Amino acid sequence: MKVFITGGAGFIGSHLAERLLRHGVGVVILDDLSTGAMDNLQHLHGSSGLEYRIGSVTDAPLVAELVDRCDVTVHLAAAVGVRLIVERPVHTIETNVHGTEVVLNAVAKKQKRVVLASTSEVYGKSDKIPFSEGDDLVMGATTHARWAYACSKALDEWLGFAYHRDKGVPVTVVRLFNTVGPRQTGRYGMVLPTFARQAVAGEPITVYGTGDQSRCFCHVSDAVEAIEALLGAPEAVGQVFNIGSDREVSINELAELVRAESGSRSEIVHIPYDEAYTEGFEDMQRRVPDVSKLLRAIGFKPSTPLEKIIADVVAGARAELQAAS
Repeated sequence: MKVFITGGAGFIGSHLAERLLRHGVGVVILDDLSTGAMDNLQHLHGSSGLEYRIGSVTDAPLVAELVDRCDVTVHLAAAVGVRLIVERPVHTIETNVHGTEVVLNAVAKKQKRVVLASTSEVYGKSDKIPFSEGDDLVMGATTHARWAYACSKALDEWLGFAYHRDKGVPVTVVRLFNTVGPRQTGRYGMVLPTFARQAVAGEPITVYGTGDQSRCFCHVSDAVEAIEALLGAPEAVGQVFNIGSDREVSINELAELVRAESGSRSEIVHIPYDEAYTEGFEDMQRRVPDVSKLLRAIGFKPSTPLEKIIADVVAGARAELQAAS
């Protein structure tokens, strides 16, 4: 079997490629390196079964060629990160929606299986906890750039299921909840790697808003294990699955845990959302997945303890700081 991964030089893509190669699966990667990095694949260079191309997921002829050469596609390429989304909403919408359209058009011509990566952000401002796959999506106003990412990924999902219904494309959608771990960058607002970098550097740990908002963090090793299992589950076709931990932690608690794990004396400071992003910025108070559907489908539930997740991220931040000094 050979798997085509768009965004394969990114954080999740590189971990998925590593796992598949370890299990004897061929991997073809496409990445434009806008948020991914060749450093993420450095340890895989020379691996049997690995190929990579530098290019855009919006390059239709290139995507069609790579889809043709593979048995299944995992579409991870996207504009990600709250800061990037707020600062470049046009880029976010165009990359996410058009890129997905190009991938779906290519797999439809060959009736190839595709897994589309979506996000917990699509649940929007819903206060129905935990979030289940069949729940309504509650978005904010179109005048707030904050919701551009959520809406673009929701449109990706609708487009994927439209191709499934109208053209018979075997589509599976995965909604990822705060996936974290080694090789993740905090460059575009990812909270845990940002806290870890600040703590090991002895800088103030910056919590946006009150810090009472809560999230559930899933280790990337769990996320890619679930994706790989879904690739081998025919019953997952035409379905959407939450992938994430259901252990909830407030951002204030997370900052304290990171500071303790790193042995840091960093001050924890709070910055209003209006100063961190833009005036009128909105955030979700809670984001907790119902993962029972995933458990029923593949017998798997992400289970890496939060303490282990934080330890891995802090260790990675410390190694990066040492390498840079």
